[in-house]
Amino acid sequence: MTKDEIFAAMEKAYTGAGSTVEGSFAGDLLRACADGCAELQGLSLRNVGLTVYENGKRIYTDFGELLFTHFGVSGPLMLSASAHLRRWDKEQYRLSIDLKPALDQQKLDSRILRDIGENPNRDMANILSGLVHRSMVPVLLRRLALPEGEKANSLTKEQRRALVQELKHFTVSLTGPRPVAEAIVTAGGVKVGGVVPGTMASKLAEGLYFAGEILDVDAYTGGFNLQIAWATGYLAGLSAAEQRG
Repeated sequence: MTKDEIFAAMEKAYTGAGSTVEGSFAGDLLRACADGCAELQGLSLRNVGLTVYENGKRIYTDFGELLFTHFGVSGPLMLSASAHLRRWDKEQYRLSIDLKPALDQQKLDSRILRDIGENPNRDMANILSGLVHRSMVPVLLRRLALPEGEKANSLTKEQRRALVQELKHFTVSLTGPRPVAEAIVTAGGVKVGGVVPGTMASKLAEGLYFAGEILDVDAYTGGFNLQIAWATGYLAGLSAAEQRG
């Protein structure tokens, strides 16, 4: 190894640099999903709540924007949630989307009752289009087992409760991550315990510095990973230059 080398990586971390490396993997892969995601492709949901469940246990919750694609789910919420979805060989993951986070269940039920009362002879599809984006209407009708052309005034109390449940807990089962080539951020890498924090120098190999995503450091989406890369890269370069004198 030549004197004063700096290693920085995106994707799989380099394992031959004389330091301990944690398993490296994509930290923000977009997710493939079941439950009619392809039918909703192109739909961007803003100001929605997202809760992620691992084998039925809540592991992450947030509020923001979600995007349905041809393969599954993406968007800022999903990119951040991906940091918690790393055990696909052992765990099963499910999303619960709150489409109406500004309304609790009681207020949402009152809103639906009001809409039905004002338009009793309209199709439920038209009532739903006033609550969600039109591309979600066929999906909701199917999930609620409501036939096309169902009139608003025929909706039973049980069906209305089921509708409220769907709007507050629209579930999506995840089938797995996308290929690593599509990732933006890599998790895992060289353990930070083997790096001098004030210089980014390796504690195990003289003249070796680490920066960026080769380090076992990653963060939620929002520019934090770029900041990590810039800050550690600057410090590693400055330290190497000072070492050379």
